[in-house]
Amino acid sequence: MTLLRSTMFNLWFYLGTTGVALMTVPLRLLRRAGVIRPGWGFPYVDGWARFVLFGLRVFCGATWEVRGREHLPKNGAALIVSNHQSAFDTLVWFTLVPQATYVMKRELLNIPCVGGMLVELGLIPVDREAGAAAIRSLLKETDRAVAEGRQIVIFPEGTRVAPGARAPLHPGFAAMAARSGLPIIPVTTDSGFCWGRKAFRKRSGVIHIDIHPPMPAGISRPEMTRRLDALFEANIKGN
Repeated sequence: MTLLRSTMFNLWFYLGTTGVALMTVPLRLLRRAGVIRPGWGFPYVDGWARFVLFGLRVFCGATWEVRGREHLPKNGAALIVSNHQSAFDTLVWFTLVPQATYVMKRELLNIPCVGGMLVELGLIPVDREAGAAAIRSLLKETDRAVAEGRQIVIFPEGTRVAPGARAPLHPGFAAMAARSGLPIIPVTTDSGFCWGRKAFRKRSGVIHIDIHPPMPAGISRPEMTRRLDALFEANIKGN
């Protein structure tokens, strides 16, 4: 039964995503012609994310619970720093904040149709092989996102990590906090139990998204990293 449900969901996800991406092509052309204003993509991608997550709930029996919403700002720029266990994490924030702007690996821009949609949304691509140049680009894009009042979402582990496992934290999030002056809003999730890393099978259950009290940007980078690392470690033990 799990295999059948997962197959139905994966068809829902891939066919639906392809359809949505193709539908954005004329909209992107209209945007470049000045017919559509900047920012049109956020309501659009919110609908796409809700479509995918609706399928996850209906076909696979996976639901989610968000705790600590009071720690999110009512509006304006924010820096959300989360652990990363599954593709679920890269969808759900489109539904939780008005203008989610993910920091993502540059390779995603190469996906046909989808890459163009990600560019239009103004997400922040990072070339993980570029070293110091990647940090400079990241900070430049951070300035732009903050000026536009967006909510930046970054996964400092840099990749999806299976439940119960850990990965070292990359320093980009601390540099972004220092540059922007924004407090870090730490988030922990256990999404990998229902939607595994590169797993075809999706399982029923409740995904927990815990939004923790913000960390002030003024603390030192080592202390910021230590606190975030401790939160991620506690998340593993809590599961």
